[in-house]
Amino acid sequence: MTRIGLDGHGFVMNRRSVLLILVALLLWSINNVQAQSGNVLVLDVEGPVTPAMANYFERGIQAGETQNANAVLIQLDTPGGAIDVTLDIMQSFANADIPVIVYVAPSGAMAASAGSVITLAADAAGMAPDTIIGAASPVGGDGADLPETIKRKEMEALSATMRNLTAVRGDEATDLAVRMITEAAAVNAQEALDADLIDAIADDTTDLLNQLDGLTVQVNGEEMALETAGANQQPYDMSLLERVLHAVANPIIVGILMAIGIQAIIIEISNPGGWVAGLIGVLMLGLGLYGLGQLPVNYLGLGLVIIAFVLFLAEVMAANHGGLAIAGTIVLFAGLMVLFNSPGTPAFSRISIPTAVAITGGTALFFLFIMSKAAQAQKKTPITGRQGMIGQMGKVRDTFTPAENSDFYHGYVFVNGELWQARSEEPLQFGDIIVVDSVDELRLDVHKRKQENENNGGNV
Repeated sequence: MTRIGLDGHGFVMNRRSVLLILVALLLWSINNVQAQSGNVLVLDVEGPVTPAMANYFERGIQAGETQNANAVLIQLDTPGGAIDVTLDIMQSFANADIPVIVYVAPSGAMAASAGSVITLAADAAGMAPDTIIGAASPVGGDGADLPETIKRKEMEALSATMRNLTAVRGDEATDLAVRMITEAAAVNAQEALDADLIDAIADDTTDLLNQLDGLTVQVNGEEMALETAGANQQPYDMSLLERVLHAVANPIIVGILMAIGIQAIIIEISNPGGWVAGLIGVLMLGLGLYGLGQLPVNYLGLGLVIIAFVLFLAEVMAANHGGLAIAGTIVLFAGLMVLFNSPGTPAFSRISIPTAVAITGGTALFFLFIMSKAAQAQKKTPITGRQGMIGQMGKVRDTFTPAENSDFYHGYVFVNGELWQARSEEPLQFGDIIVVDSVDELRLDVHKRKQENENNGGNV
């Protein structure tokens, strides 16, 4: 029991009690302030618009709704992506029960092409200094320009979408958003703010949330004032699977995955019976093909990559001493260049010549290494079966004795850990070192190793 009195002991105990009370009050005050300011879930993503990104956004919004967060803040840096995935993201934003804010950051980032549509689909938007937004003209799945009729239809549909998204922002913002579709217009952060296309230019997420505090937005059809000043920012990361699926939407990663997959399957075919190489090959090719599906590529290039695979495989099967392998290397390089570098392909989906050379060269060198090891293995003396027994050395296990009606001496020898019947043209004594000359079913023909070689060692 704490004593309160004038004596020194009681006074010390009282000070401790007061200190504990003050600490408890401080913690309560901090928790109360955080509860009043609320939480904001912060999502951070970079790279092309992919289904993994769409799933990440939807999952983050659901988490924010479950936690009753004040808002979901998405920090975005993207060169664009598929229209259908973009429409899915827009639908997630429109159906959210909490405000969704998109922040184009960090400095030097972009919300290009589909990224500009995603930014404008948010309830509020901001950009960091030295960022850009725009250039949202539709292109085909291979990156090339669409046929005129289809292009006009896509432009009209996207223009209507942009008009809907910017209706509350004024005529200047709407005109700029439409020109992003029809003329591939792009603007920097200050130009976007001057046109009321965005709500703020901020140095970081804290600055953006402070600037947006009190802004009235439409959330799922209802007006709501943002309460973001001083909010507790809670990071919300991609899952491991989302990170992997999002990362493979990269031409360099796709090229490496396909090269590894091809080589692994070739190893499995040339050395059947295992499963590790085959499993790795299937997994790598599967991820590579998934990544291809997220990029605007020319599938003629994929056909060339398949032809290269066939040539490598033919080299393994036919052993043409490198001719088909060289042809496969050339075709693989051409396939990578056509696959990712066709006219009209966006910059984020292109692969540089040095990178293509590195991937192709690495594939060729690895294939050469595997083939050289296979050739060495074929040249080795067999160590199993009848051929493997010839030349092996062993020891005599009993004295060889002459057999009736035979010119040979018979006995037993120990070779490769096994006891064999054997015969020899000369008498042999226990412990003699012998060499196998031939195998006749379950009997060995042997001779005694010459004395001058006895110190050379052997496999007994």
